[in-house]
Amino acid sequence: MEVESEEDENDLEEEFHYEMEEPDAPEKKEKADAADIDKQEIELLERLKANQRQDYLQGTISGSVQATDRLMKELRHIYKSDSYKKGTYAVDLVNESLYEWNIKIMTVDPDSPLYSDIVTMKEKEGRDHILLNMTFKENFPFEPPFVRVVVPMLSGGYVLGGGAICMELLTKQGWSSAYSIEAVIMQICATLVKGKARIQFGASKVGQYTLARAQQSFRSLVQIHEKNGWFTPPKKDG
Repeated sequence: MEVESEEDENDLEEEFHYEMEEPDAPEKKEKADAADIDKQEIELLERLKANQRQDYLQGTISGSVQATDRLMKELRHIYKSDSYKKGTYAVDLVNESLYEWNIKIMTVDPDSPLYSDIVTMKEKEGRDHILLNMTFKENFPFEPPFVRVVVPMLSGGYVLGGGAICMELLTKQGWSSAYSIEAVIMQICATLVKGKARIQFGASKVGQYTLARAQQSFRSLVQIHEKNGWFTPPKKDG
């Protein structure tokens, strides 16, 4: 029993205490990662690391060390993932900030109406993706990111009036710090399809999504579900 306990303790140290690795371990890991990541993305990761060091020296650190470290790991993981490399989605950091990401959903289930809508949108408007905006607070990963649809306007798909998304895992109640950002992105894709999302072609600019409306509608959603709880719709409802 003592051996098992010692192994478990070693596993935890390996997972959470990266600073205890051998001196040359980070260098070996970075070289291994570089083999799986495009040059442009490696350069971005290096710039982010350099900016973090500069902010630290100047005393102008944004966010928290914990959140920054986790977000760097998440971004590196995404750059190495098959779904990202296959073009299922794309990621852009807004002003090269780790705390705000633009996610482009490039494709969904090809048998879904939403997939056909994306094809039509590309033909009609030249846009080939659904744009999500994802922001993180300094207590990430212990609090979920805030996610909203920016464009295009959608009906169904559990997308609220302001562009926020009705998903329990995006609330404090349903969130787990173990969730990866890629898993969240893929779950959002599945949720849009499950909710029979459709693109609203020719939608009025008056009703377009905004950050303020998304935040307001999400707060209302959380209040409702905190009072009434969450439920899983019957299979016949999608």
